[in-house]
Amino acid sequence: MIRRRDFLRVSGAGALLGLGAGRAGAEPPPETKRLTLALTTSICQAPQYVAEPLFKAEGFTEVRYVPSAGAEAQALAKGEIDLTLTFAAPVLLRIDVNDPVLLLGGGHIGCIELVGNPRVSAIRDLKGKTVLVYSDPAHVLLAIAMAHVGLDLRKDVTLVRRKPADAIGAFEKGEVDAVMTSPPVAQEMRARGLGRVILDTTKDRPWSQYFCCMVAGNREFVRKHPVATKRAMRAILKSTDMCALEPEGAARTLVDRKFATSYEYAAQTMRELPYRAWRDYVPEDTVRFYALRLYEAGMIKSSPQKILAQGADWRFLNELRKELKA
Repeated sequence: MIRRRDFLRVSGAGALLGLGAGRAGAEPPPETKRLTLALTTSICQAPQYVAEPLFKAEGFTEVRYVPSAGAEAQALAKGEIDLTLTFAAPVLLRIDVNDPVLLLGGGHIGCIELVGNPRVSAIRDLKGKTVLVYSDPAHVLLAIAMAHVGLDLRKDVTLVRRKPADAIGAFEKGEVDAVMTSPPVAQEMRARGLGRVILDTTKDRPWSQYFCCMVAGNREFVRKHPVATKRAMRAILKSTDMCALEPEGAARTLVDRKFATSYEYAAQTMRELPYRAWRDYVPEDTVRFYALRLYEAGMIKSSPQKILAQGADWRFLNELRKELKA
């Protein structure tokens, strides 16, 4: 448990106030001063946006956010981004086909929801229905959630892909029966009283027992820039603590830096998501869980052991856990 009196020491707020750099000051400078992250379709990846000043404090003079259109794992594999917080399962798809991506550590629990109309009261009711998704994470989670109850995404639903801005309108007009959504669209749908939440990965088991978003990196970036990788992860993890301890401040930062448009929705997201989970949950458990679910859904061929062996590198996380007293 992070005590509030520890906040200035371990969180982004401490760095922003210019407090001691600790071990970071004794490390070599990053091998590169340029860092590229994903600009995602959801604000639940808030720590990497709130961390922007912390990246600067870690020695990165050029921090860029590249729009990923909800396909962060593919952007990592192509080398378009260096590191990012993203839903773990799509990263496992890339590891399964030997793409150059690595999982580096945990992030937070939950953020994806399935919202249905009156004809959909459970995941099994999706059979024969039309479901809207607007990102790879939503698409992959829908596939494995359906497989978990004996349905096949490829045969049992009609899949519609739209932009986040178009999702609510399509649902209101009855063009789709359900939407796989995430913040801030999820908050807006709730505020407008639209639909019923069928699946909430923040609260519902087994999904709530594992990380949703994890820190992932391009393998070549990590290999060539280990100091930069650790420094970037330190900034993200400190920022994750800030989101947990000061949700309103984190939400204000998101709006001020134009990563979010609604303070209310951003603050609700910061308060609802368990950002402190990186300190308590075991990333290997998440990899094993999603690897098995993806295998059951026929989406990967690799075993959890193979995925872990070729696609996970916990050395930076292990060092930072000690440093940040996790």
